[in-house]
Amino acid sequence: MSAAIDTRAGGLHGFAQGYLRRRYTVLFYMLLLTVGGVPLITTLGFTGALVDFLLAASLLAAVTPIGQARKPGVMLAVALIWLARPVTVWFDHPLLSAATLGLWILIGLLAAGFALRFAMRATRVDAEHLYAALSAYLLAGIFFGLLYWVLEQTRPGTFAAPGDFSRMSAFYFSFVTLATLGYGDIVPRTDVARGLVIVEGVGGQLFLAVMVARLVSLYGRGDQGISS
Repeated sequence: MSAAIDTRAGGLHGFAQGYLRRRYTVLFYMLLLTVGGVPLITTLGFTGALVDFLLAASLLAAVTPIGQARKPGVMLAVALIWLARPVTVWFDHPLLSAATLGLWILIGLLAAGFALRFAMRATRVDAEHLYAALSAYLLAGIFFGLLYWVLEQTRPGTFAAPGDFSRMSAFYFSFVTLATLGYGDIVPRTDVARGLVIVEGVGGQLFLAVMVARLVSLYGRGDQGISS
């Protein structure tokens, strides 16, 4: 009996260690599922609860690396914030709902910062650091989009859009801003929104410039090490 328990414990420990070694790989594909899943869910007419579920799963995956570095207290705090969201939705209180989403956004953007720091501290190019950099980019796009949606919910008219400024519209606008595509069909109308758009647009350009330079530098350094 004890041997079976030890075997199971060892198996769980091995699984956890394997996951932590590939945590940013898992996070990237979770974020990719979220980015692709939200438009599909919206098109099929499902409720926002399913979108919240995808966002919550992405948030928990994003915080796992932080929890590893900052001890389990971080994971516990995030779990409580994660559980607070469906409670506020159930009570149907707009301000409480916006407050919990604001905490989600803060944690998501902090997770993007940690992922970017992990990628920038790489001493050689490997898959995990690449996935960390890509995850930081997707996290920024998703949670800036959520921030725009919360702003519109709390102060209607913050954005001028052809139709309703839905959550999908906010994600679309966020990634268009991050990639500086500038379609122009959605326009920020307040100074706060315009300031956030500037931060995201400049951040997206700096991310591409700095990360490409960093990766090329590391790749060149690796080639020199091999040739020597």
